Amino acid sequence: MGWLRLPLLTAFAAIWIISTIGFAQAQSTALDREIRLRVERLMESGGLWIKQAPVAAGNLISEFYVQRQFRAAWLLEQNGKALLQNIAQSEAHGLDPKDFHLNELRELIAQTARQEHNAPARADLDILMTDALIRLTYMHQFGKVDPVALDDHWNFERVLLRRPPITALNEALNGTNVAALIDSVELDHPWQVNLTTSLARYRAIASRGGWASIASGPALKPGASDPRVPRLRARLAATGDWQGGDVDSTLYDETLERAVRRLQKRHGLDVDGVVGPGSLRALNVPVEKRIGQILASLERGRWILRGLKQDFVIVNIAAFKTYLVRSGKVVWRARSIVGRDFRKTPVFRDEIRYMEFNPTWTVPPGILTNDIIPKMQSDPTYLSRNDFSLIDRNGRRADAAAVDWARAAKRGLPYSVVQAPGPKNALGLVKFMFPNPHLVYLHDTPSRGLFSRSERTFSSGCVRVENPFDFAALLLDNKPAWSREKIDQVVASGKTTTVHLKAPLPVLLLYWTAWVDEDGLTNFRHDIYGRDGRVLDALDDMFVPAAL
Repeated sequence: MGWLRLPLLTAFAAIWIISTIGFAQAQSTALDREIRLRVERLMESGGLWIKQAPVAAGNLISEFYVQRQFRAAWLLEQNGKALLQNIAQSEAHGLDPKDFHLNELRELIAQTARQEHNAPARADLDILMTDALIRLTYMHQFGKVDPVALDDHWNFERVLLRRPPITALNEALNGTNVAALIDSVELDHPWQVNLTTSLARYRAIASRGGWASIASGPALKPGASDPRVPRLRARLAATGDWQGGDVDSTLYDETLERAVRRLQKRHGLDVDGVVGPGSLRALNVPVEKRIGQILASLERGRWILRGLKQDFVIVNIAAFKTYLVRSGKVVWRARSIVGRDFRKTPVFRDEIRYMEFNPTWTVPPGILTNDIIPKMQSDPTYLSRNDFSLIDRNGRRADAAAVDWARAAKRGLPYSVVQAPGPKNALGLVKFMFPNPHLVYLHDTPSRGLFSRSERTFSSGCVRVENPFDFAALLLDNKPAWSREKIDQVVASGKTTTVHLKAPLPVLLLYWTAWVDEDGLTNFRHDIYGRDGRVLDALDDMFVPAAL
């Protein structure tokens, strides 16, 4: 959408200067009356459309103009120019200028330039620009999409403006501070800034025609010759993974292998330099879909990155990675395993409060019904072989042989099933606890071989982390008595031991399919749960503010 360029924007500003300077008192009175009529209609009906554009911030606009006694707000040249400039620039942030009434504003500005004393058109323009400013600051602050509408369990807090919205609007419009107001709400987190740079790069690739797909066939391996290699080079050159050399050569040489490895790393694939089915699928994803992933990630950034503390744990579900951040820097990362498609790991925020070495595992109801009971029906020794015990409501052990497992499959089991600490325990030898209604937490696993897989959706919703004792030692850094040697001793004892953190540590379970890493490389991941589509559909839909 490159239809708004600087010359056109300059023309808008010039028209705005002509159309806002030199009002006579009579015209001002007529304009105020027209604004009052529209605001009263808005208050009576609960809605207002101007030039086929809905006014989204109805209550806020009503209160704003009532406090102003219906006086026009957009009489200063610099404010109008700043708004139009920022609407033009919103596209670079992953927003759509059309959401800020761009076409309607263009039409009204042109109309008021032709008809200088047209008070109804000027009233429409004043109110619509106010709504555009509110929309723009809102979307920079919170995002366009309400995450609660996509996820009933969403529990991240909104970071509000320091001043009441009407105060901020009046201060900006009574002076020449619209640009400063918008600048104050633009998200400047490095994660977001880097992604906007990637968005510009991939849009530039799209404007050049994107890239052609590579035909299927045998795996492309270093040292081999294949007629598809020139197209592979061209594809990798489009994203900057391959640079220089003979594009037309059919030889898969060392330079091309390095380029393939770089792309594989950026896409979370097995970094082996071989273009097999997985790498071919990643190469053939159209540039438009990659742009969509960036747009979805930018929107998620507006939901959660503002006001983020300096110390936290973050799980990127789509990347199968867990990170520990201290003082804003990543100090530890680990491959992770997340929930299978039918037991998706949820997105939410909580706080790690304690950890438990040599934990027991009380099987959650869903897993008990869907997994454990069917296994007992087919194998009566399953519980004893895997160190499980049946515990009744009085805390006493029960005899599994006396249970009617067929009846239990239909009506439920009136016992708890608890797995003893040890090498067979599903939680491994340590778990990191943040009690939550999802019964999801971070923990070790006895199935450590699964970490070598590139796509790791094997759990029942919890997050299994690699090298969990290194993680535990870092979390307990503020407890000098808990060295790595001490942790190893406690684990070796086999005794269940609970250790509380000195202070709770925020943990964020998030879902990102596009981001920029520490090396400045744009990373993409497969949308394992199909969540990007809903975000993109909502971005294309009509704006409905959640907090106005």
